[in-house]
Amino acid sequence: MGELNIRRAAEQDIPVIGRLLYQVHKVHSDARPDLFKAGAKKYTDDQLRQILTDGLRPVFVAEKDGSILGYAFCVHQQHTGSGNMTDVKTLYIDDLCVDGAARGGHIGRSLYEYVLNYAKERGYYNVTLNVWAANTGALRFYEKLGLRPQKIGMEAIL
Repeated sequence: MGELNIRRAAEQDIPVIGRLLYQVHKVHSDARPDLFKAGAKKYTDDQLRQILTDGLRPVFVAEKDGSILGYAFCVHQQHTGSGNMTDVKTLYIDDLCVDGAARGGHIGRSLYEYVLNYAKERGYYNVTLNVWAANTGALRFYEKLGLRPQKIGMEAIL
């Protein structure tokens, strides 16, 4: 078996990224069918093409033996000119996924560490992400990586 290679995603990766987007969305729609439509995905292929060319939204894929096994969608965030927020650069992980068939091989950890190094090399202050409370597997995964809650979203269903 070859080594895991993490690189910027390219247009030819869209079909596999799309398949993985369905996997992630299924986790959310299974947990919260009141909020997420079954059988959907977060981005269309056209939206993915736009994201992949946006310098402020880097997407990385983890590839092994020619197969993409996971991805990390990131977004540059900065609150410039805010009256109440400091002017720090944040790299937000919008989505991180490892193919269900490849889980347990430290691919998610490798993707996360790659994103951390990418952010450090570019002078970011922090890396953030959101996790749905019902996604307990993801919560445990991120806690094992050393992430801690920054803020907590709350709801009252009416």
